[in-house]
Amino acid sequence: MSQLSLENYDFCAIEKQLQDTWEREKRYHTSNAPSSKPTRYMLSMFPYPSGKLHMGHVRNYAITDVLSRYYRQKGHEVMQPMGWDAFGLPAENAAIANQVAPAKWTFENIANMRTQLQALGLSIDWSREFATCTPEYYRWEQWLFLQLYKKGLVYKKLATVNWDPVDNTVLANEQVVDGRGWRSGAIVEKRDIPMYYFKITDYADELLDDLKTLEGRWPKQVLSMQHNWIGKSQGMELDFTYQLDGIDDVLRVFTTRPDTIMGVSYLAVAAEHPLAQYAAKHNPAIAAFCAECKQGSVAEADLAKAEKVGMDTGLFARHPITGEPIAVWVANYVLMSYGSGAVMGVPAHDERDFEFANKYQLPIKQVIDNTNKTSEYDCQNWQAWYGEKTGFCINSGVLDGLGYDEACAKVNQIISEKGLGKLTTQYRLRDWGVSRQRYWGCPIPMVNCEYCGTVPVDEADLPVVLPTDIIPDGRGNPLKQMAEFLHTTCPKCGQDAERETDTFDTFVESSWYAQRFASPHDDTQMIDKAAADKWLAVDQYVGGVEHAVLHLLYARFFHKVMRDEGLVSGDEPFANLLAQGMVLAGTYYRENADGSKSYYFPHEVELTGTAETTTATLKADGKPVVIGKIEKMSKSKNNGVDPQQIIEQYGADTVRLYTLFTAPADQTLEWSDSGLKGPHNFVKKVWRTAFEHLSAISELTANDLTIDKTALSKASKDLRRKTHETIAKIDAGLGEHLALNTPVSGLMELCNEIGNFHANSTQELAVKHEALVTLLTLLSLYAPHVGEYLLTAFGIDTSSLSFPQLDETALVNDTITMVVQVNGKVRGKMEVAADMDHDLLISEAKALEGVAKFLTGEIKKQIVVPNKLISFVVAGG
Repeated sequence: MSQLSLENYDFCAIEKQLQDTWEREKRYHTSNAPSSKPTRYMLSMFPYPSGKLHMGHVRNYAITDVLSRYYRQKGHEVMQPMGWDAFGLPAENAAIANQVAPAKWTFENIANMRTQLQALGLSIDWSREFATCTPEYYRWEQWLFLQLYKKGLVYKKLATVNWDPVDNTVLANEQVVDGRGWRSGAIVEKRDIPMYYFKITDYADELLDDLKTLEGRWPKQVLSMQHNWIGKSQGMELDFTYQLDGIDDVLRVFTTRPDTIMGVSYLAVAAEHPLAQYAAKHNPAIAAFCAECKQGSVAEADLAKAEKVGMDTGLFARHPITGEPIAVWVANYVLMSYGSGAVMGVPAHDERDFEFANKYQLPIKQVIDNTNKTSEYDCQNWQAWYGEKTGFCINSGVLDGLGYDEACAKVNQIISEKGLGKLTTQYRLRDWGVSRQRYWGCPIPMVNCEYCGTVPVDEADLPVVLPTDIIPDGRGNPLKQMAEFLHTTCPKCGQDAERETDTFDTFVESSWYAQRFASPHDDTQMIDKAAADKWLAVDQYVGGVEHAVLHLLYARFFHKVMRDEGLVSGDEPFANLLAQGMVLAGTYYRENADGSKSYYFPHEVELTGTAETTTATLKADGKPVVIGKIEKMSKSKNNGVDPQQIIEQYGADTVRLYTLFTAPADQTLEWSDSGLKGPHNFVKKVWRTAFEHLSAISELTANDLTIDKTALSKASKDLRRKTHETIAKIDAGLGEHLALNTPVSGLMELCNEIGNFHANSTQELAVKHEALVTLLTLLSLYAPHVGEYLLTAFGIDTSSLSFPQLDETALVNDTITMVVQVNGKVRGKMEVAADMDHDLLISEAKALEGVAKFLTGEIKKQIVVPNKLISFVVAGG
């Protein structure tokens, strides 16, 4: 390496030099060949190529990299790959805005972000890199889809979606703003269109049960979120019978509270339900209402907040127990795509039903009491009259006086005898709709034939390649207008047919990338089983908690279906999960006349005053701006920090140290530019200390730097103890507790101890040398450039660094400091042997100059607290 001076910590030159060395040596490339070393698969959630890294990326990858480097030093063969989650709506939106093909935009962003990642000094195996938008990748996604189709795990059905009638396109929930399309401003409609679904519900029980195997290895809150999303509930299907035009039929509902069945006062159906459609044919007002219900978002969150409205259809269905007629209403809060598209209204014991019943003056009948007395129900102020499945039935005929379990059993007996229902298990989890009416995605390998219906593409014809030269305009899916893609022949009958123009949900690509990294360039099969068995499951997965539900759920599902196809082993893809905290930063804004806010970048704002009375002004005009909340870094709030600028100012090593030292990895990190100075000064201090030591040992040989443990001064023993305490602390922090911030504190403390140690002999230089080599070896986990550069200057080969060996004997403290008190006041301290005789301790304590002059009276007591304290109680003192 080129030589740098003590005064010149040129991090730009050092980092470029080291990165070039790692690339030239292919330092972090891994092999699928069998190895005698234990393997370790370390994976960060791969990024969407938006064009620039943000600090959330930096934190994520720095965490994974420290752990990867740690396990390499511990003797593992470590794979840390990187790829790009490259399909999706953001690229399509950017293409529309910039009039450029999404492929061009995406690959330019990948090139830029790859350069940024490499500037961080990450120990990534770039030979395994791929982008999910390439046919080489998504070919196998299409292949697996066909395997699942053959097994009946894929089906097609109508789904209710957000439809923009102006742009003629389906909108994601986040593209619906105040009930209107984000681009056209048109009022959004609900529309039923055919979509493909994965039968993830077939795996619901396994997905739920296997969460137990992840306890203690995944964060509790993530396991809880997964558990709640799957939402297994025991309940009952109830059939309310009705007759239309002389034909008998049933309206089926599911409930987890069959004990409330006698409190049903109405039934609510979706606008698309056959009963609602029948009523609409005979009543224009109902038809208009059903059309109105088709407008607005289909997102559950939006439906929950929307006002609950409905109309009486004039139709009735018979109660399955009493046979009484129950009014059927059409309501905007019921979706046909959920369950049977019908729910039973029990207003006395459900807040939503209570609101609806009060609005339309429907009966409210209390049928559960949890107060051991019957009382008139307050129809003006809804309240929970019972806890979770507690209380007893009232006003319920044959169910009166029964608790939840007894009442359910009785209802089951009655409806089973009548053939009007059954006990059943239901899940909140729905089958995964994977069709997206968008261009920039993986084509669904199906053909629509006028004669044969829906037909899968022959496997030999895979991949179905997405054209990459299209510039979308946002008005529908351009694939529908592209004859060379659309027109094909039916694989079954050979007649003219059309390709499916829907593309896959991008969650599909991210659900199996972890497995593909094991054999990323295999063009003969989806996964090489031997490679998968070597690396999988992922030993440590790191990513944002915002992906705790859908991505992880879908990835778990994919792993299980791939296992059932014989592609991989094991039941779970990610053995351990670290959900990193978000990176937060301050915001600055002005309120506009229309109530909106204009946000400003921190560098545009000047702060004055104290911490308690800080004021902010815009540098451009000197006028005040509002100091807003500390929020997650985002482009919309202009509070993001460009990692490249920080790296250019302080160096990648400082940025890595700062993001890991400032807060525990699973907690939020509040960004502060001034906070970078501490880690940067620490690195510079290490630099100076190392160069000073290099000068001091320039004339010494390797033998001179060998430590003779039998001839160490007390100061040497203390430094060795600190050195090996640091080794133990970092080993436990990274290997057992995933505590990445506290090891940095340990490194800083060790550096201070080394700086305070003055070597007056060759032996003491040897002890200092051991401490510095240890410091640099451990520092290279966090700050690999400066760590490895200085180790090389010390003559150490960094191509295969080993974690420092712990010397247990160095941890033993053979001398201790004893405090000496007289009548409760400290009068002196003394260094003594750890095993000194009791009487000798007393004798030496009495002889201390600061103690002896206070021992003038009769000594009443002599107390020795081992390894801590000697106390004398003197009469008259």
